[in-house]
Amino acid sequence: MPLNPTAAPAGRGQSQAIDLVRKIDRIDGHWQPRVVAEMNDYQFKVVKVKGDFPWHVHADTDETFVVLEGELKIATRAGGGEGGERVIVLRAGQMAVVPRGVEHQPSADAEVKMLLIEPQGVVNTGDGAPGARTVANDQWI
Repeated sequence: MPLNPTAAPAGRGQSQAIDLVRKIDRIDGHWQPRVVAEMNDYQFKVVKVKGDFPWHVHADTDETFVVLEGELKIATRAGGGEGGERVIVLRAGQMAVVPRGVEHQPSADAEVKMLLIEPQGVVNTGDGAPGARTVANDQWI
């Protein structure tokens, strides 16, 4: 199924079984999230990651990370400043919610396959200026 950034498939991924890992295996490259389903105003996105993602923040929404394979680290900074930095480590079968307004940086030493759950229209690199890792929204796989 070719990627089409402008149209969701009929049914928006509802009322069907979705093989998340198989979908992820169809993605070329890292840090390229693709939508697999929608629920109300939320999207379920699969992605392969490796290396460091830029520090960023989503002022208006929480972001959920569910690790399917591998180990993901999410560094966070309390209040968006330099103080209070900590790291959440997620392994296969684990998840974490990064609250709105918390600056964070996902990273992975080896490839990680995961599911992201976030509202439609969320920019993957956060509220700042677009960068090299910013991807277009609503790309389905």
